[in-house]
Amino acid sequence: MMWPSIALLVFVTAQRLAELALARHNTQVLLSSGAKEVAPLHYPYMVALHSCWIAGLWLLAIGRPVDPLWFAVFMVLQAGRLWVIGTLKGRWTTRIIVLPGAPLVSSGPYRFLAHPNYVVVVGEIAILPLAFGMPVYAAIFSVLNAAVLYVRIKAENEALKTTMFLK
Repeated sequence: MMWPSIALLVFVTAQRLAELALARHNTQVLLSSGAKEVAPLHYPYMVALHSCWIAGLWLLAIGRPVDPLWFAVFMVLQAGRLWVIGTLKGRWTTRIIVLPGAPLVSSGPYRFLAHPNYVVVVGEIAILPLAFGMPVYAAIFSVLNAAVLYVRIKAENEALKTTMFLK
């Protein structure tokens, strides 16, 4: 049966496209409010990584069975994603955007982790291919994602440290 794999890929693709639209809107509002983008040079690499990850899944995962356990773990990650976006509200973007003088968010998942969104992304990059029985694919993209996140988290931590203050 092909429909479970197609349905899951349609869900993930639609979700990512909706998130890009939300991120673009939030970025424009933040920038018009005096926010600044930090370390934009890594962003095209991050977009390329995620685009290749999804495109590769469309090419290789169609028709593969979806493992119920890994699917369940993936859906828990989706709840985490919604928790992050709901907590950050208009400050959630896919870029590193800082609003000087604004307090750091310390509610929701940010009570427990400095970068909960990246925990979700790390999980998704690995778990979705595992749900399709593709461990090598999961490992390759996890390593590539780690490289991008190393650069991104370092830049984001520095930006937050120098432009914001804690509540």
